[in-house]
Formats: sequence, structure tokens, C-alpha cells
Amino acid sequence: MADDTPRHKRRPRYRGKNPRAFHEKYKELDPDRYAADVEKVLAGGKTPAGSHRPIMVAEILECLRPAPGDMAVDATLGGGGHARAILERIVPGGRLIALDVDPLELPRTERRLREAGFNDQVMTVHHSNFAGLSRVLAREGVAGANVILADLGVSSMQLDNPDRGFGYKEAGPLDMRMNPLKGLPASQLVERATREHLAALLTENADEPHAQLIAVAMKEQPIESTAALHQVVRRALRDLRLAEKDETASVRRTFQALRIAVNDEFATLDWFLRSLPECLAPGGRVAILTFHSGEDRRVKKAFQSGLRDGLYSATSTEVVRAGEEETRANPRASSAKLRWAVRATAPAGS
Repeated sequence: MADDTPRHKRRPRYRGKNPRAFHEKYKELDPDRYAADVEKVLAGGKTPAGSHRPIMVAEILECLRPAPGDMAVDATLGGGGHARAILERIVPGGRLIALDVDPLELPRTERRLREAGFNDQVMTVHHSNFAGLSRVLAREGVAGANVILADLGVSSMQLDNPDRGFGYKEAGPLDMRMNPLKGLPASQLVERATREHLAALLTENADEPHAQLIAVAMKEQPIESTAALHQVVRRALRDLRLAEKDETASVRRTFQALRIAVNDEFATLDWFLRSLPECLAPGGRVAILTFHSGEDRRVKKAFQSGLRDGLYSATSTEVVRAGEEETRANPRASSAKLRWAVRATAPAGS
């Protein structure tokens, strides 16, 4: 008689003592079950697979000064670390409206925050990018927020998962969409773009000094994976005999430029910055965390223009950076730049 007892399915084995590939790190991907193992990873100055370490939390709280009773907005919810820190400071009486464009990570983060005790009375969540903030506030019946945060960085959950196609540490489809249900993946953008258009993207979105060489190489063959793009960039620069760190920087900038183009990030940011003053209550404070010069220039100019026009009563005069201790513990914080502004209490021109 056949034995119909279900057999335990063994986990696929990995090479070596420790897992290296993202999907092999099953303990890090299940922090509720393997909390002690995750703590060891964090203690070693690394970010566990499938999680995100919020950057510059103390500095952001100092800029925003959230207080009990405030109406707050986290326009880029991500892993929820900043949102949780704000929520802990606006209760009792306060409320947080959270937005995120990623339909895969948004429900996971919402679940974690609900489990931490933040119910519908103190937090509402919307699937939207931050350019849609004014519409979300209108839907919620909110005239203006006391606190608004926008963290423009790509989360570790997106960067580290090869299935999302944002990075080149592991091979994956060349996708790069923040919302994988909408728009064209990076592979199709490259296929449809001309050599001239690609060169312009690399220059405008990432200040890539070897944009022409890389653009020519990108049009020589179809590029469907992150590994293929990585190799194409390296091959394009081979004859220049660059130092390894300079060649790697060009690879990183190429991925950055394509990601910005795929998600129309600069246009989205420009729209957000234009609508931002009307989303703030008089005296309301906004903090924006950027990770490359193209974003920071836009935020700086928008804040300076708003100050001249009387829309803001104060803005940061210098960029705020992460401290040495944080950058050692989390190297991704090293490129972060924080700027803030305060909404004028009286209408401009009054």
C-alpha cells in the first residue's frame, strides 16, 4: 500500500558556511522567527535581507519636531522606520497619513505598523507616489499637515531583492520599476531609446562622464538582465583602464540613471515640490532626504525660491548629513542629504 504521508520539503542547500544570495537568507527574511539571527546581522553593521534601516532618524525628528496632536505625513513610507518614530511622538491626538508607490512592500509595512499598535484612528495608508499628496490630503479632508517627510532613497528591500532589478550584486530581470504593475521596465526603455537619448539620460540623471561610450555599448545588443547591463558597462570602459573604484562608480551611475528614467523621478519630485507649500499648515515643517546631486539641487532651489516668495519663513542654510557613527553602522547613509523648510504663518504678500 502506498504511503500518502506528506513529506517535509527540504530547503535548497547553498554553497559554503553562510548564505550569500538574497533568497537563500531565509533567517533574515523571517525576522519574527529568527530575531536573534537578525540582531547578529545588525550588530555586524549590515542590513538584514528583506528589511530596511531608516536613515538619520534623530536628525529628521529634530528638523520636524513632531508633537502630540500633530497631523503628520510620511510621503514615502518604505519600511516604516521613520513613520514609526513620528507616530510615537504625535500620539495621543495625532494622526499620520502614509503614502508609498510600491504595491509589494506597502502592505507588508502596513501590517508591521498595525501589529505595533497603530490602528486606523492614528494611521491611514494610501497607495500613491508623493506627487499625489495634495489629492490624498483632499480625500482625507485635511487642509494642511504640521509635519511632512519625504525620503527619496530606494529602500533596501527593493535594492537587495534581485527580482526587482534595481541592483547588480545578484542577477535579475532589468526592471527597476517602483510599481512593477505600471509602466515599462528598464530593459524595454533601453531597447526603445536611441543611443543619443541614452547618453542624455546618463548625463542628466547621473552626471556620468563616460555617457557616450556606455550608450554606444548599450545599443549593441539586447539587455534583459542586471548582470548583462553590468557586463556591458564594464566592457565599454575596458580600454580606458580606469581604477576599479571609478569603473564601479560608472556602473552604479548607469543603474541610477536608468532607475530615475524608468520611474520619472525628477518630474515626480518637481511636481511634489511645487504643490508642497499648499500641503503644509501655517508653521508646518517639511524635511526631505535625498541621495544624489540631481535631487538635492531641486530641493535646495525649491526651498530657496519659496523663501524668497514668502511661502516659507525659514529653510536649512546647510545640508544636514548623517553622523560618523551611523555611516559606519550603515554605509548607505553616507550619501544622504537632509534639507528642511518651515511654512510661513501668513499668506505670501500679506
